[in-house]
Amino acid sequence: MLKMNTDSRFFSGLAEMEMESRIGPLLHRYADFNFEIDYSNGSIVFWREMVANSDGTEEPAYIKVSRGEENLFIWCFFLAIARWAIDGQEAYDWVQYLYIDDPISSLDENNAIAVAADLAHLLKDQDRLKTIISSHHTVFFNVLCNEMKRALRYFLAKAESGYELRDTTDTPHFYHVAMLKELHRVAKTGEIYTYHFTILRSIMEKTATFHGFSCLGEIIKREPNDEDGELHARYVNLLSHGNHSLFEPVDMMEENKRIFRKILNNLMNNYRFNPKLFP
Repeated sequence: MLKMNTDSRFFSGLAEMEMESRIGPLLHRYADFNFEIDYSNGSIVFWREMVANSDGTEEPAYIKVSRGEENLFIWCFFLAIARWAIDGQEAYDWVQYLYIDDPISSLDENNAIAVAADLAHLLKDQDRLKTIISSHHTVFFNVLCNEMKRALRYFLAKAESGYELRDTTDTPHFYHVAMLKELHRVAKTGEIYTYHFTILRSIMEKTATFHGFSCLGEIIKREPNDEDGELHARYVNLLSHGNHSLFEPVDMMEENKRIFRKILNNLMNNYRFNPKLFP
């Protein structure tokens, strides 16, 4: 079960609001389980099926939901209350701002898109509450930008003095493009560490998915003496695993640096990115 902090006014007056009827339609857009809220005990239980008990009557067969399903339920719970706050309902007329931090953790791409669309639908036609949304998920961010064209949108970027917010203008700067710029920089300077192969692998996986391939091995350029096209794929798979900490960087061997540069250059030549970004 989930437990609610009943001392918090975030949950004030829920019993009178028929929350089940408000959360249910939202939840069933994403998931196939049911729930019940015990307002007196501040607990929530879940089930998918009803089973017959010893009396012959049916009762829920309670389940432990996954982390992704738990996040979806909490998200739908939040959306229902946000709707009350936007409408100025008395129990939530104190709310002036919404801050939403990456609501799509543990969700697949389809649910990330659905959550972004539902959130945009909730927010874009109201002016009662000011809202800040932060995310590292590029698809989620892009859907929000397309749905909420009047909203201010920023990219948090590393600068010499720490971090800064940059206006994305009409074209969102994707996280993987920023990372590719960083890999391009270290390939030129030679400051290549073991964790850079992990970043390269992530970018290659996104590129392969975007172009409709089943795995990153299918976008790696074959060497003349590599009939199976597996040599560089093995390097990427091998060197992107391990305990490579960003905070304790380990310098890469010269031979591995050479392979890193070759795989990176092949990727950028075969799948063209805006050359202005890579001086």
